[in-house]
Amino acid sequence: MKPASSRLRSPLQSRLALYLDLIRWNRPAGWLLLLWPTLSALWVASGGFPGWHLLSVFTLGTILMRSAGCCINDVADRDFDRHVKRTAARPVTTGAVSVKEALGLGAVLALLAFALVLTTNAITIGISGAALAITLAYPYAKRYVSMPQAVLGVAFGMGIPMAFAAVLGEVPRLAWLLMLGNLFWVLAYDTEYAMVDRDDDIRLGLKTSAITLGRLDVPVILLCYLAFIVIWDVALMPYVQGALFTIAFALAFGQVAWHYTLIRSRSREGCFKAFRLNHWLGFTLFVGIAGSYAVQ
Repeated sequence: MKPASSRLRSPLQSRLALYLDLIRWNRPAGWLLLLWPTLSALWVASGGFPGWHLLSVFTLGTILMRSAGCCINDVADRDFDRHVKRTAARPVTTGAVSVKEALGLGAVLALLAFALVLTTNAITIGISGAALAITLAYPYAKRYVSMPQAVLGVAFGMGIPMAFAAVLGEVPRLAWLLMLGNLFWVLAYDTEYAMVDRDDDIRLGLKTSAITLGRLDVPVILLCYLAFIVIWDVALMPYVQGALFTIAFALAFGQVAWHYTLIRSRSREGCFKAFRLNHWLGFTLFVGIAGSYAVQ
């Protein structure tokens, strides 16, 4: 017979595994897509390394808010997800985690993120409230908005003005330019993501950019990638110089070309792989920016 402590621990471990699955802990691409542009903005606002306090606040806050967003999204989409191949086994959809549990976990994670923001300043706290509102609205946008990826783009870009606000106590024009460029990046990679589920979403009557764009999906994705890289390049030129910066942006263009080879056939596997690899594009630009400041 197993020891009593082992018998007690097993249900707790099973519950923890379900919660980790709910927040996509084993699939970090989601929070990495949020993290790299946020850290890039933090480095630019600080003119280099921002210090361990702000680095910790924005790194942990990004992970916590992404995880909270997963809880909210899965509750909102639970009746749709069971009819989609890729999402049918999610914990809320299967009933393994109740709606009340998922919302409770999401609330705890969001409160922890807010506690971190409270260590910054008033303007950053105010922007975080707007970011939370958009995060709560996004799961429902796909019912009513033909390009819900644009709503996600705003939500995923809020870390940029928050980073500038935390460092400077204000949000300069540069922050909004970087957020605009980031919006185009989100449109690109989340349209790739939507292409994976296009057949299921059409059957369910949902709205996504992949459905709205139809056969224009691939060229528009490429244009969005181009807009992202060009806007960031032009906006950052006066602030970030050096060979590393130039090399990073050249590598970013190379990655876009690679993504085209993955999505041009519109296969589920190719589109999903392209989406999952996007965080390397963000990482490349962050390394170019941070590295350029380090060698100045």
